[in-house]
Amino acid sequence: MDRSIFSRNVGGLRLWLLARRLDALGFCVIASCITEKGEGDLKKDCSARLTAVHLDVTKTDSVSKAAELIKTKVGEKGLWGLVNNAGVSVPCGPCDWLTIEDYKSLLDVNLNGLIAVTLSVLPLIKKARGRVVNVASVLGRISLQGGPYSISKFGVEAFNDSIRREMIHFGVKVICIEPGFFRTNMSSSDVIQRQFEKLWAKLPQEIREDYGNDYIDKVFHQKPVLEKMLDDDLMKVVSCMEHALCAVHPRTRYSAGWDSKFLWLPLSYMPSFISDYLLIRKGAKPAKSVI
Repeated sequence: MDRSIFSRNVGGLRLWLLARRLDALGFCVIASCITEKGEGDLKKDCSARLTAVHLDVTKTDSVSKAAELIKTKVGEKGLWGLVNNAGVSVPCGPCDWLTIEDYKSLLDVNLNGLIAVTLSVLPLIKKARGRVVNVASVLGRISLQGGPYSISKFGVEAFNDSIRREMIHFGVKVICIEPGFFRTNMSSSDVIQRQFEKLWAKLPQEIREDYGNDYIDKVFHQKPVLEKMLDDDLMKVVSCMEHALCAVHPRTRYSAGWDSKFLWLPLSYMPSFISDYLLIRKGAKPAKSVI
């Protein structure tokens, strides 16, 4: 198959599985990794068609070098597909626990990095009349408490919609995938709890008193229930990516996971007073809550 696909951040298990799947289907996969070890491990698992490239989406020079390598690799054929999946979930916490730098650091990876990579290879995708697949989240449809993650995913949704309407004139299809909650390093409640505790240690006494010393315990009291909600089958997401890249008529959006389809998306369509009530009622209350 004489088509090339650039997959961002195969250090994540979803993209690792996708790179292997596309390689098995005969695509020429160009996969970005953050570490040299990741590059080496991926090459061992795939055919000689696969090219691994180092990419740090927060650095302009790294993005430019990756784009030049891709341009050299694909030549006049152009690039058939781009899969944007890189993301981080921390720092997260109540907004008054965070600084503007916390917001910037997450947005630089989840949103600004995604935009930078897309713009760097968009001329190649236009040449091939190819596909852009942006992996957002159900949290790009409905925002939960927890800081900048949802903000970044709402931004991905907006960018996706904008370029979808602009690039259709050039035969480029732009698709958004909205996974629910899957079991990955990003969704580990242990990782998130440790990060909560680090933020708590830095808080001024006034904010600690607002929330109470047992607030973190309240937040993670339902950890066993939350863990059970996580889906172990990452192929549900990979199958959506594959369909978005290979189908003659891909969907505009894909909801991956039962919770995405039957919980979060329906909740996002409800009036705000209903979704607010349900989410606040289930959430932990600060010590000085007035409701």
